[in-house]
Amino acid sequence: MSILTVTLVDDDAPMREEFARMVQADAGLRLVEAVGSCAEARRSFAFAQPDVALIDLGLPDGDGTELIAELARRARHTSILVVTVFGDEAHVVRALQAGAHGYLLKDTPTAEFGRAIRSVAEGASPLSPQVARYLLRRFARPTAQETPELSEPLTPREQDVLKAISQGFSVPEAARRLQVAPSTVAAHIKSIYSKLSVHSRVQAVNLARAKGLI
Repeated sequence: MSILTVTLVDDDAPMREEFARMVQADAGLRLVEAVGSCAEARRSFAFAQPDVALIDLGLPDGDGTELIAELARRARHTSILVVTVFGDEAHVVRALQAGAHGYLLKDTPTAEFGRAIRSVAEGASPLSPQVARYLLRRFARPTAQETPELSEPLTPREQDVLKAISQGFSVPEAARRLQVAPSTVAAHIKSIYSKLSVHSRVQAVNLARAKGLI
């Protein structure tokens, strides 16, 4: 059985130690080094490029995404698995675009990390369920090329209303933020739906994002 080499990059010392123990307890894995910063990681990768690198995104001296991009350019045989507390879409997309091959949240059961390390080394892309849902929603959104042109441009106030509803505000909440009557917001929403040729808030927001309106 071939042994996979693993480097850990995580500034959370207890979590780093837990990951290290997990790797060291697995006969099929060998820990190269466990470090807690971008600077330490760069020094480590300069001397040894592991089969799998587990990288956190929130590091004390830099963005883990930058480290991922550097490693992806320099060590093409190294599989990169993000292990982080950040489960929002922005972090997920940035990390995957930088070159990460998988993305797990830190609340993933420890036993699953060993399986994820093996699967990412074999060419799979392990994802936490929450992350997979984000990506499914993202790719389900229409692109600007797939959508019809607006019947009329949105007015500045309609764009304000659209931005408010995209942030999850209800009609009364949006009205308070924009300092107008709820009936005025409702009228703007009706106009927005008509101009975008949609019938729901979700459709309006997705189409507006695809067209770069918000």
